[in-house]
Amino acid sequence: MLLYDSPVSGNCYKVRQLFAHLGIEYERREVSVIDRSGRRELLGALNPALRVPTLVLGDGRSLGESDAIMFYFAEGSPYLPDDRFERAQVLQWLFFEQYSHEPYIAVARFWAIAGISPSDAEGEAKRRGGIAALRAMESHLAGHEFLVGERYTIADIALYAYTHVAPEGGFELEPYPAIRAWLHRVAAQPGHIAITD
Repeated sequence: MLLYDSPVSGNCYKVRQLFAHLGIEYERREVSVIDRSGRRELLGALNPALRVPTLVLGDGRSLGESDAIMFYFAEGSPYLPDDRFERAQVLQWLFFEQYSHEPYIAVARFWAIAGISPSDAEGEAKRRGGIAALRAMESHLAGHEFLVGERYTIADIALYAYTHVAPEGGFELEPYPAIRAWLHRVAAQPGHIAITD
């Protein structure tokens, strides 16, 4: 398998994290998240969105979108519950991550990494959205060890990816003790790797 990957992308990190837990071997091809030139030639036949991560399976089929890749490989593993309702809850948190969390926290971090200076209004909009996402997580995690079913799942992998580096985008985690405790529990999971691995 070949993973088109960026070492700074939290979305790519999610896939690498699950693969580390599952002991899946794969090749990596680094793709810049800042310089997007050549993306159509590189990924156009594999992923219509031209984004990383993009995974090419051993039989030549390809998958894009980090959460779809994780869902595919988590099937039949401890990282995706068998219970129908809990599976739906995992999807709920994956959708939350992509719709209510990543567009704010990850984008603010990307701006910092890429040296982009947004307007005051754009920066404030990201700040408000990111704080709302963190508050929602804090409220849930105040009464739960993990996001779904009191066990570590791909929902935790998905939200850990950009939450643990949120300070790089200007989001301090000090006001969120339940999130900080959860980050420690996630990092203590067997086979856990750092985003830089």
